[in-house]
Amino acid sequence: MPNILLIDDDIELTSLLNEVLTFEGFDVTEANNGEEGLEKLDDRIDLILLDVMMPKLNGMETLKRLRENWDTPVLMLTAKGEEIDRVIGLELGADDYLPKPFSDRELLARMRAILRRTQSSANTKSDKRTDCIEYQDIQIFPGKQEAYCQEQLIELTTTEFALLSHFVQHPGETLTKEVLSLDVLGKRLAAFDRAIDMHVSNLRKKLPERSDGKSRIKTLRGRGYLLVEED
Repeated sequence: MPNILLIDDDIELTSLLNEVLTFEGFDVTEANNGEEGLEKLDDRIDLILLDVMMPKLNGMETLKRLRENWDTPVLMLTAKGEEIDRVIGLELGADDYLPKPFSDRELLARMRAILRRTQSSANTKSDKRTDCIEYQDIQIFPGKQEAYCQEQLIELTTTEFALLSHFVQHPGETLTKEVLSLDVLGKRLAAFDRAIDMHVSNLRKKLPERSDGKSRIKTLRGRGYLLVEED
């Protein structure tokens, strides 16, 4: 039974979501502001649903503090039309976002997609701790969900790790945003959805520069991205 931490100051909404999620087999912990949410966060939590607009500590500041010590997946709940919130949330390490108002079906689909990625990593961890995927100076250990570049450990979120793993397994291939959204985020790419763009941007910032100074991940305008091969 996945454990969900729901952080939202809308008491009526949290009560409704608690009922829906409990019916679907989730164990839900509620918090009505960011400070309370951080206090209730522990190793048992599998996924955090985090609202942006809250008193005391808003969602962005909560996410920023959370990412200092935790890599727990986060699904941001943003106001309809507030694209800047979505972009900032993804920059700070959110795994995905969902604009309000949303349907129960869409929320559950997004949650399960994130949990599938997390569970896949957990299963690999228990079965294949020593397996390693290597490309150039990058080493990926799926079992431990650790990535190294130039022998340095790279601190990645669950989504960033999944994205890097996908690139490393398809070097030199053009990967469209549609494919990356389906294979990495587990959802179809919607119009104006910038989630993949922001995750790629975050990944670029965390990877050390190549010895030749070239970008590791190349943007192919209008087509997608590729992991650059050696000349």
